[in-house]
Amino acid sequence: QVQLVESGGGLVQAGGSLRLACAASGRTFPNYAMGWFRQAPGKEREFVASIRWSGGSTYYTDSVKGRFSISRDSAKNTVLLQMNSLKPEDTAVYYCALSKRYYSDSYYSTTGIYDYWGQGTQVTVSS
Repeated sequence: QVQLVESGGGLVQAGGSLRLACAASGRTFPNYAMGWFRQAPGKEREFVASIRWSGGSTYYTDSVKGRFSISRDSAKNTVLLQMNSLKPEDTAVYYCALSKRYYSDSYYSTTGIYDYWGQGTQVTVSS
């Protein structure tokens, strides 16, 4: 089993920055990838960014390109999401997820391929 624990959410003014972390514990898989998703009230969960653990290939949704950056700390089994130039529309609960299998990068934007999910962390951006 795998446990994912997010941290780093909070309240920030528009234009500010936050860094989210997701610590993974338990077993690991050779071809796994991790992703960040978010869900605003009344909306569906949407993809934000993903990263392959081996090789570090990344993929972003268009709305966060140039503002958000996903990275990994292999020694700590942690994936990070640096969020800059935050906007009120970035307000949501942010979830990290882990996929055990290898896919092409664009497939990691699909919620259904992820096997494990964290409990979420709230990010609120005030205008």
